[in-house]
Amino acid sequence: MFEKSFITDCEGPLTLNDNAFELCEHFIDDGDKLFKILSLYDDYLVDIVKKEGYKAGNTLKLILPFFVLEKLTNDDLIDFSKNHIYAVRDSKFLLKYLKETMNTYIVSTSYGQYIEALSNYMEFPFENTYYTKVDVDALSLNEDELSKISQFKVQILENPEDYELFDEIFFSQIPGMGIYETIKKIDVIGGLGKKLAIDDIIENDKIDIKQMLYIGDSITDVEPLAFARDNDGISISFNGNEYPLNVAEIAIVSPSAVTTAVIANVYADNDKNKVLQFIEEYNSSDDLEKLFKDYEVNQDINDKFFEVFDKDEYPIIKIITQENYDEILKKSVDMRNNIRGDDIGGLG
Repeated sequence: MFEKSFITDCEGPLTLNDNAFELCEHFIDDGDKLFKILSLYDDYLVDIVKKEGYKAGNTLKLILPFFVLEKLTNDDLIDFSKNHIYAVRDSKFLLKYLKETMNTYIVSTSYGQYIEALSNYMEFPFENTYYTKVDVDALSLNEDELSKISQFKVQILENPEDYELFDEIFFSQIPGMGIYETIKKIDVIGGLGKKLAIDDIIENDKIDIKQMLYIGDSITDVEPLAFARDNDGISISFNGNEYPLNVAEIAIVSPSAVTTAVIANVYADNDKNKVLQFIEEYNSSDDLEKLFKDYEVNQDINDKFFEVFDKDEYPIIKIITQENYDEILKKSVDMRNNIRGDDIGGLG
């Protein structure tokens, strides 16, 4: 075990995917629209209603009856995931470095079928990942229920902002179906679920909570980011929207994960205060190559960083304040949408 621990979300900091959205888009007619509507409803339940027992990311449960309607199987999820992994530039380089320097974990809301495919692609140990476990083959609906789900789909698409209708569908109608007993047992690793995953890592591997870095990009990362910050760890929003930027201490806006590697490298060899000092100097320096040498940044990371970036386009690495929040948010969302596309970038 290493002294420091690096815990990362998957989709955003490591990959450009939103696997659940892409599955819906590929396998379901108007599935992209359906997923975006339900994702906004998910944000509403978490952010506005603050529904008891409801986790950010539960869109992955809401969408499952529509998977059954289209006769999706585990093999469909596995095959699609294997063939549709789109990595953030240099994320494989980042993980290769981390494996040699820090206890490293991926904590993701995504389905396990995707995370296993991603782990194989990244050559990352699957046993160091947390994800939403779903056995699609175990889900079934009778003919009458299939007809109702088909009707619900039409109603949702025709009434995208009727959340009273959605409440009736997802919390009255579907709970009366046999499939609900299986769905309600699914533990989505989002929001509080990610915080509980970190608790599990702390208990099992005895990592020091004050020697932890967490990086995320969306509403499902709020709780773990807040936990890292509250325990004097490093909390980073990577191309995040307003949700992680509201709780993280540091913002990275970058098309490449080598920027994350720089901060991870400084943290691996120093304490949090040194990381914050590095960031302050990064933003005031007119000679980053000298700064990197002064902080003894790993040579491979140094070379990769200056290969990817030149003076006119250095990435943003900033400590988030009230004064710079709006500027960071705009640039972060622009980068998010630019590299992931407006459909995925616009999801909570």
